[in-house]
Amino acid sequence: MNGWTGTILRVDLSAGTAQREAIPHKLLEEYLGGRGLGVRLMRDHFRLAPFDPAMPLIFAVGPLCGTPAPTAARLSVISRSPLTGTIYDCSAGGRFAWRLKAAGLDCLAITGRSPEPVVLAIRSNIVEIFPAHHLWGKDIPTTVEALKEHGSVAAIGPAGENGVPFASIMMGEGNSVGRGGLGAVMGSKNLKGVVVDGDGVTAIADPILFDKARQDVMRLFKASPVIFGPLGIAEFGTPVLVDLMAQRRMAPTENFRKTFFEHSANYSGPAIKEACGARKDGCYGCPIQCKKSSKDGGHLPEYETVSHFGALNKVDDLRAIVESNRICNNLGLDTITAAATLAAWGEIRGQFPTAEQIPGLLEDMALRRGDGELLALGSRSLAETMGRPELSMSVKSLELPAYDPRGAYGMALAYCTSNRGGCHLRAYPISHEILRKPVPTDRFSFSGKARIITIAEDTNAAVDSLVACKFSFFGASLEEYAELLTATTGTEYSPQRLKEIGRRICLTERFYNCVNGFSRKNDCLPERFFSEPGTSGDGIHIPPIDRQRFEEELDKYYRIRGLNADGCFDDAGFLEKLP
Repeated sequence: MNGWTGTILRVDLSAGTAQREAIPHKLLEEYLGGRGLGVRLMRDHFRLAPFDPAMPLIFAVGPLCGTPAPTAARLSVISRSPLTGTIYDCSAGGRFAWRLKAAGLDCLAITGRSPEPVVLAIRSNIVEIFPAHHLWGKDIPTTVEALKEHGSVAAIGPAGENGVPFASIMMGEGNSVGRGGLGAVMGSKNLKGVVVDGDGVTAIADPILFDKARQDVMRLFKASPVIFGPLGIAEFGTPVLVDLMAQRRMAPTENFRKTFFEHSANYSGPAIKEACGARKDGCYGCPIQCKKSSKDGGHLPEYETVSHFGALNKVDDLRAIVESNRICNNLGLDTITAAATLAAWGEIRGQFPTAEQIPGLLEDMALRRGDGELLALGSRSLAETMGRPELSMSVKSLELPAYDPRGAYGMALAYCTSNRGGCHLRAYPISHEILRKPVPTDRFSFSGKARIITIAEDTNAAVDSLVACKFSFFGASLEEYAELLTATTGTEYSPQRLKEIGRRICLTERFYNCVNGFSRKNDCLPERFFSEPGTSGDGIHIPPIDRQRFEEELDKYYRIRGLNADGCFDDAGFLEKLP
């Protein structure tokens, strides 16, 4: 088979068994891989609680993984989030995805709960489950060092072991399956790590067409100022957005009370490069290399992390921000939720934690000790427990990232329609509202945003199923990636067909969530954004969001999606009509 291996490995940790099975080719063609395949495989399990031993934890690569397709050495991890209760997927790059494919697998599905801590080791023809008592309680660098001789590592830290609902899964190269608490799902199975290695090669159906498509992608990358320009992400990484968000007056500050932080230049992309000697780093085989490392090889924080440990918590000390990022990565905590929870706690108490206090509080979170027992709940449960639920800046219990919705109305809508919760990556309207790609839109208008968000969600669902990096699409488009996919698999794909696949995936996720009790009431921003203005200045006015226009555009979104006025499905048999 070209592109796909056609194989899933099903591991039952309760029984200690592993079995390879064929994946129906129809499912691969219609769901691609990554997010789409994982969501489809959840069809019989999505009603289960996140920590139910029968709940699968699915690792899925895409058909382009293992080929020279740019930014395709990625995978998605899919389950149900213990933080949000939504169906959840999160992607990461690194050698792990490549080696999982080389081990002959499109997908790994883990169920059950081991009676003792274990590590799962996968090679081309061998699967082993061996004890990991000696690693339980260890941080991620220690775990990776102990396991790396067996292959590429995906591991949890103490946060995942202790069931922190925003625990991450870390790849050995420093990439993070960061959001939604999938590390806690892994910890609930007593699974400390997964190690993979293999020597298989991904077959390409049409090498000549593939090379042409790849050259087209690379040419578009090089022509993109967002990617390779003098102020692009290849040069400074995602923290290059710090100055841009400050200029646009939409940098979340003091738990989203304000939208401008006067000291943000202390942790901008150029500031990090100068202070830390940042050098280019990135995902395995990626030509963009948007991640940055320090002189000693330490992984430097990305935009969301510097902004939330910075402005959101009134911290302007770059060294403290870098240290907060290091601790989260070592202990396995999502930096966005961790920082946002500290900010909610700070506003509720009337005193934000200081730069000196934050590292210790993060350790307390992961270990669930002292104040960390409360902080480990995440911002929504913390704010409810403290009697101030309105101060959790989250949608569907997922904390908002570092784009204040009062400064970009497409982002406001996209946060709410996102199936996994308050996420910027489902539709990423920042691309056209702020970065003006592919064409600029008025960031202070809802006009047309429902249709734009729908198209973007469908497109990004297909991208997440290929699995390719969103940054690729600051240069290339679905047209070039459809050609890469056609050349790889020998099956004809067009941009329109990929969008239709993406639509199927988005609606499937939405259906799962509706069955589990989600509806229009969950598709809403915190009250703050409708009643309080942002921080105006420099000729830019940041008023509260017009609730009536928001609701009107949400109604349009539902109509475009074929949903009822409550954002759900009138057809209870919707899933049965899908492949």
